Amino acid sequence: MLHDHIERVLFSEAQIHARLEELAAAISADYAQTTPLLVSVLKGALYFVADLTRAVSIPVALDFMAITSYGSAQATSGAVRLIKDLDEEISGRHVLLVEDIIDTGLTAAYLLRTLRARDPASLRICTLLDKTARRIVDTLPISYRGFEVPDMFVVGYGLDYRQLYRNLPYIGVLKPEVVAAT
Repeated sequence: MLHDHIERVLFSEAQIHARLEELAAAISADYAQTTPLLVSVLKGALYFVADLTRAVSIPVALDFMAITSYGSAQATSGAVRLIKDLDEEISGRHVLLVEDIIDTGLTAAYLLRTLRARDPASLRICTLLDKTARRIVDTLPISYRGFEVPDMFVVGYGLDYRQLYRNLPYIGVLKPEVVAAT
């Protein structure tokens, strides 16, 4: 039943894994002389950051933030609220913000402002999906990009619709009738 709600698979499990290995190799090379702190945004990036940390070949630290910007709606309101802050101190540390998807850029911009105020040694972004068609904020330091995604509502591999579909092993396009029915 879960898979029946998917119109089509956009990125397969194998494609995600292959791209993740490439991202991990680049991160491992770029941060070879440091121990970066990977900051992941819950809940969407959970699957991505878990697999990414296992794929990198250098020591990394990990911490989490939780925010809300969508609520139950499909489109962002532009308002972001911090629900869970970091446990780790980031001053003087190399920080890599790990996102599941960046679309308008408003959430990422908010997170960057919040983290920059804490004086990290460096601050970069790694995102699994980049939806540039919806970008409002263009000045984001996206250093690692998994896939560019078209302006479609996607779910799976951590991405959800009303807290559902995160557990799909691939990224798919949700059928319009599923969205319309709720």
